[in-house]
Amino acid sequence: MSASTLHALSSLRSGCIGRFAEMLQSWIGRIGVIVAPPILRIALAVPFFKSGLTRWDGFLSLSPSTAFLFENMFKLHIFGSEYPFPMPIVVAHLVGMAEITLPILLVLGLGTRFVALGLLTMTGVIQLTVPEGWANFHLPWASMALAIMALGPGRLSLDATLSAVAKRAFGKTK
Repeated sequence: MSASTLHALSSLRSGCIGRFAEMLQSWIGRIGVIVAPPILRIALAVPFFKSGLTRWDGFLSLSPSTAFLFENMFKLHIFGSEYPFPMPIVVAHLVGMAEITLPILLVLGLGTRFVALGLLTMTGVIQLTVPEGWANFHLPWASMALAIMALGPGRLSLDATLSAVAKRAFGKTK
C-alpha cells in the first residue's frame, strides 16, 4: 500500500471509527454503572437468603438440623486446629436472622455498603468453617461483597432514592 493510502486509512480509523468506538465505550460504561450494582446485589443475596430459609421451622423457631449443625458439625478451622462455635445455639439464631435480613436489605439497596460488609464478614467465618469451599463459593461471594462496597448501591436502590429525597428536603450538603 502506498503511504497516502495508509494515511487515509489511519485518518478514517482515528476519525469516524475512533469516534464510534469512543461513543460505544462510553455507552457501555454508562449502562454498566446502572446495571452492575443491582445485579451484584442480587447475585450475592441469593445464596445467603436460600441458606437462611433452611435455618427455620417457623417464626424464630430454629430447625433441629440447624441446631445440630452448629452444636456438633460446624467447627472453626484456625491455625490447623478445630474449635467449636461459642454459644452455638445463639450463633445459629444470629446467623439465621442475618441470612434472611441482610439479603433482603441488599436487594432493596438499603444500607448497602454496611450490608455488604456484614456478608463479607459472614463469608470470612464460613471460610473458617468450611475451608474447602473457598474457590467455588467464598471467593466469588467475597469478590461481590467487595465490589458492592467499592461501587456502592447504584442508582436503582433505596439508598439512592433516600439520598435524593434528603437532598431535596434539606438542600445540597456540598
